[in-house]
Amino acid sequence: MAAASGAAPLLRFDAQASASENSPGQKPVERASDDRLAKSYDLRVDAAKLELEQGAVPHPANGDEAQFPNGIANFTKGLPHDQLGETDVRIYQDYLTALGAGSQAAVDALVLGGKLPLVNPLAGLAFDLEGADSHQLAIPAAPSFSSAQRAAETVEVYWQAVLRDLPFSQYSTDPTALLAVAELSALAAFTGPRDSQGKVTGATLFRGFTPGDLIGPYVSQLLLKPFSYGVAVIGAGYKTELPLSQGGSDYLTTFADWLSCQNGTAPAAVVHPDPTPRFPRLGRDLGVYVHTDTPYEAYFNAAQMLAALGAPLNPANPYKKSKTEAGFVTFGTPHLLALLGEVSSRALKAVWYEKWYVHRVIRPEEFGGRIHLNLTGQKNYPIDASILDSRAVHEVFARNNTYLLPLQYREGCPQHPSYAQGHGVIAGACVTVLKWFFDESFVIPEPVVPSDDGTELLPYGGSDAAQITIGNEADKLAGNIGIGRNFAGVHYRSDYQEGLLLGEALAISVLRDQAANYSENYQGFTFTRFDGRPETV
Repeated sequence: MAAASGAAPLLRFDAQASASENSPGQKPVERASDDRLAKSYDLRVDAAKLELEQGAVPHPANGDEAQFPNGIANFTKGLPHDQLGETDVRIYQDYLTALGAGSQAAVDALVLGGKLPLVNPLAGLAFDLEGADSHQLAIPAAPSFSSAQRAAETVEVYWQAVLRDLPFSQYSTDPTALLAVAELSALAAFTGPRDSQGKVTGATLFRGFTPGDLIGPYVSQLLLKPFSYGVAVIGAGYKTELPLSQGGSDYLTTFADWLSCQNGTAPAAVVHPDPTPRFPRLGRDLGVYVHTDTPYEAYFNAAQMLAALGAPLNPANPYKKSKTEAGFVTFGTPHLLALLGEVSSRALKAVWYEKWYVHRVIRPEEFGGRIHLNLTGQKNYPIDASILDSRAVHEVFARNNTYLLPLQYREGCPQHPSYAQGHGVIAGACVTVLKWFFDESFVIPEPVVPSDDGTELLPYGGSDAAQITIGNEADKLAGNIGIGRNFAGVHYRSDYQEGLLLGEALAISVLRDQAANYSENYQGFTFTRFDGRPETV
């Protein structure tokens, strides 16, 4: 890619334009020279050549569709289903054919099981003119339907449903949480964080996969600190819903409700709002947040928080040492805020391609139906025994008299496949931008933790307070948002984790394309990737 020149813009006087567009006595219009147009063209061509030279990227799938051609191992929600929640082979193949046609007419011709539409499959085929093309970014094949990893991830999702109303602070002491710790620790295929002895503990339970996720309180400071939009001060907590013990609800716990939802029938809206705003202190609170948020809300808010805290910019920001200029449109706050929207839009296109055109992975909600039918003797799906024998699944049965996964949302999961996670890919992209823009080593002052009732913020006095940095808390913010969707029952751990990594790759590609376009003396910013490696863009 062409390097940024830093040269002054080339301007010329256009006599003809001056005669036609300027009144007598006005300064003549200055027009960009042909050199400027040629340079603009070269920058675009160089970016396109760089991508072309990389060659087509393979997109491996897990083979479930070949093994189960009627889609029992894949996402079918919204298609017609029989009384056991299965689609006909011909219906599933028509679905694949329509997606393969890549046209709105073909998808519009599908016959659905209810009135709820599929969510935007064609977005996965859209092109972009900045950053890597969505088809040039790949994620690994998803865990297969019969695998031990799929079972282990589903055990975690069932435990998250069981413990949805338990404060995070009680994970190391609550008897039911300790049952979850013991079961997940014993599952070799479980890929969540463990301690130095290889054990899942109350301190690692339901946390994300980055080092920052394991530092300090469960909830990121970037979801807790006050901030403002102009003159509007934000910082009194969030809207949430009542826990089960106070009249709240879980959903899709009867087979009739579950089957109706698989057919795409719109459910009646049932909400149990908590009249008291609260800071997120339990899984249900995070599930509510990620049910009603706008795409990059959490990161836009985090940028405002960091500005309010006086967080320093990346040490390599070209304006840090300038005595005569300040960054604004480039390397200033408007640049950051615009970037969050830019990378979010492109990241969603990348993950929509993976969802609809590569993997079509079954949602936990659908998988829960397969588990229920196995354990009630109505079917014999090839599901790994670790989920069928799970204490979490039997805890759910004791509460609801079915083995179905209790969903936090009345409508269940969205009408698009599970892998990878949309919230996760946005999180990965936006957090990468935050770490690129700010000095990620800055320690966030006066860290706080929500009280168990969520009505106040208490000082955090842990021994790791000095490690509560922008970088670690930004990574934790991504984990809170992604895992919030898992608490709600609509995603697995691999959905969130691979979504973060996909979003990170997309953001880096956009930042690299933009690096050639600045007139400042931009030498690149260094930040830490989710896997701990330094990256300079």
